[in-house]
Amino acid sequence: MTMPDASPPVLAIRSLRKQFGQHVAVDDLSFDVPAGTMLGLLGPNGAGKTTTLAMATGLLQPDAGSAWVLGADVWQDPAAAKGRMGVLPDGIRMFDRLTGAELLRYSGLLRGLGEPEVRDRATELLDALGLAEAGSTLVVDYSAGMKKKIGLACALIHAPRLLILDEPLEAVDPVSGQTIRQILRAFVAGGGTVVLSSHVMELVESLCDRVAILAEGRLLAHGDLDEVRAGVSLQQRFLDLVGSHDLGEGTLAWLRSS
Repeated sequence: MTMPDASPPVLAIRSLRKQFGQHVAVDDLSFDVPAGTMLGLLGPNGAGKTTTLAMATGLLQPDAGSAWVLGADVWQDPAAAKGRMGVLPDGIRMFDRLTGAELLRYSGLLRGLGEPEVRDRATELLDALGLAEAGSTLVVDYSAGMKKKIGLACALIHAPRLLILDEPLEAVDPVSGQTIRQILRAFVAGGGTVVLSSHVMELVESLCDRVAILAEGRLLAHGDLDEVRAGVSLQQRFLDLVGSHDLGEGTLAWLRSS
């Protein structure tokens, strides 16, 4: 099976489905991500965001459907598809008994880069992400934010065409967060494509030009940021689509001071 489009999107999701027991986590999900764009994947807890990204990157076998990266089927041609993307999963264990510099070197060599190129790129990435002094420290001793940053560096070192990032700024300090924003903007300006999931509306609204909103494994909205917002804030549009939970008048009254 091949993609019918002669000029395929960078990422194409087609009828993805995943069920865990009786729970349908992702239900017949389809959308495209064009080249040179940054898409924010939004949804409440349990919406299926992480499951979708795991299937799109080859970390989780779908029950049905397919994912394509620049025309390569993630599950039929995994080497080609995975070679074109960099991935920052959420909650995946790293080889944390390596130092930060060693982990980057391992990632670069695994991607087929030569030793001098790996060394130069690793040095630049560690410096850019504020990890230069921690390059000789074991990753197991990194803070949560530092682990997030070294994971991003590993995703970037081979200069992929597509970046898929699950909560890339979670636990990251504001200074490093601003640096990561600059890196992602420059990556897209240079022709790269980014898909990121986040619960932070401000992050998506300030960084992304496209948005997809999921709830209960289904796509509620997808398109250009302004199109999805429909004249209101992204926060309000999100709440309008997924619904909000209003506390009743007497709920948690015992928390109020007497």
